[in-house]
Amino acid sequence: MKGFIDDANYSVGLLDEGTNLGNVIDNYVYEHTLTGKNAFFVGDLGKIVKKHSQWQNVVAQIKPFYTVKCNSAPAVLEILAALGTGFACSNKNEMALVQELGVTPENIIYISPCKQVSQIKVLLHIATEDNIGGEEGNMKFGTTLKNCRHLLECAKELDVQIIGVKFHVSSACKESQVYVHALSDARCVFDMAGEFGFTMNMLDIGGGFTGTEFQLEEVNHVISPLLDIYFPEGSGIKIISEPGSYYVSSAFTLAVNIIAKKVVENDKFSSGVEKTGSDEPAFMYYMNDGVYGSFASKLSEDLNTIPEVHKKYKDDEPLFTSSLWGPSCDELDQIVESCLLPELNVGDWLIFDNMGADSFHEPSAFNDFQKPAIYYMMSFSDWYEMQDSGITSDTMMKNFFFVPSCFQLSQEDSFSTEA
Repeated sequence: MKGFIDDANYSVGLLDEGTNLGNVIDNYVYEHTLTGKNAFFVGDLGKIVKKHSQWQNVVAQIKPFYTVKCNSAPAVLEILAALGTGFACSNKNEMALVQELGVTPENIIYISPCKQVSQIKVLLHIATEDNIGGEEGNMKFGTTLKNCRHLLECAKELDVQIIGVKFHVSSACKESQVYVHALSDARCVFDMAGEFGFTMNMLDIGGGFTGTEFQLEEVNHVISPLLDIYFPEGSGIKIISEPGSYYVSSAFTLAVNIIAKKVVENDKFSSGVEKTGSDEPAFMYYMNDGVYGSFASKLSEDLNTIPEVHKKYKDDEPLFTSSLWGPSCDELDQIVESCLLPELNVGDWLIFDNMGADSFHEPSAFNDFQKPAIYYMMSFSDWYEMQDSGITSDTMMKNFFFVPSCFQLSQEDSFSTEA
């Protein structure tokens, strides 16, 4: 029941009643402890199904085009194709991946900002304000409204067919009112384009969705009435979006093994957690995966997730200031700067959740660590939900091989911490 990132064929474990993600992780921790202690992923495909159902329930008027570069694991692409999403591809290889699944051209968009001369149909990307009311209007991703008329003139002269408008609001933006300005600007560009004779039929509101239903509902509360005004149903304008981590982040959990340990003075840690006492030690733990592998996104953004310690420990066991590092011995290979953990030993396991986005990279060959295996699972209830929506294993999901799970471990075989 093993699946790897580059495998065309993989299996998905259907979980029996009473079996959960923790049981699956226990099973594979036990297996890997015996066979080499390599890092591994567990992918819960049912969570992707739930995310799509959530999208359909909240923003059904917006067609999702999944951002393939976020996670291009074959099982992810296949299940999203079966669910009927579109795909946003950034290169030729990504296009080939989704085309092999039978995805039709109208359900594929090319999101690379630099295009060949032969690729002439484009969306005009406008900038948005990430922080309304801030000291500075931080303009990102695209051109300003002021420059749009000039770009439209150039496009007309060069015979480049502009068919719509795109904008993107960062997931870090906490102010959903940014969409008010972005949609207003988009409407202005549509009107301008009409003056130049362009036939505009698409609005792309980008990605930036965190994955929570609350955020999705909050954004929909703002944009729904504006879409009715600016781009009403029947206007011929197709509204799309590019969710990536929204679909996959929570669906994957990563288990890593501690390969080295170092005791340091507590005052060597920078701020981040409360000091546990000047006489107590602090620990640096080195893991068998890092920023040159599954934590690659850590190079550009902070990792907010503090891992779960897999082994059982007592509630009153002391906690120590700790930092977590990858295996490369590079000063950039720091995963968690400072957190409180019980004292761990070489060979112990740490569990990181929400690891489905931007985590599937070839590891550096410097330390000769293997690429983490991926094990897929789905509950029977999620599988029935898919079938109820008209999706079956013979409709586009040709590479799925469902097998009954066998994750009911005995008490002495279980390493997990009680919730």
